[in-house]
Amino acid sequence: MTTIEFNCQFNILQHKLLPFAYRLTNNVEDAKDLIQETAMRAYNNKEKFESGTNFKAWVTTIMRNTFINIYRKKKNRATSSEPSDSYIFVNDKFAVDNNAPSNMTMVELDGIMHTLDNIYRTPFQLFFEGYKYEEIAENMNLPIGTVKSRIFFARQKLKETINFSYAYDTTMLN
Repeated sequence: MTTIEFNCQFNILQHKLLPFAYRLTNNVEDAKDLIQETAMRAYNNKEKFESGTNFKAWVTTIMRNTFINIYRKKKNRATSSEPSDSYIFVNDKFAVDNNAPSNMTMVELDGIMHTLDNIYRTPFQLFFEGYKYEEIAENMNLPIGTVKSRIFFARQKLKETINFSYAYDTTMLN
């Protein structure tokens, strides 16, 4: 399809596209923008149009798909422009004091870490320091599955120990 043929057919069809675009957008200005976007996309892909087929159906399909794409982009990019500082006062009555420093100190955590066997502690400490599983496996000359399982078991043992020590401390307070 040549540019002249495209312009002739699109100009003939343009007055019929406005009601369809309006039904999609429910806004006259958005409908006009949609027609312009459709015209641009149809023009850029005019070589894909097969002569002898329905030009109106081809253009309306492009319009519908363009509307869906624009709608999805708007939906995904919908963000609030209000600064997040204003929400502090809204949630102020739901604020909870953080008792973590009084519950457990880093010294206690370090002591709990040393209760772990070395085969669990070393991979866990490396992982905690930011090394990847592959790097730890290569450094310790172990299979990656072994490294993952040792880190998993280290986490489990640490959780059990922390829960036990926390439960022990709360019973001592009562």
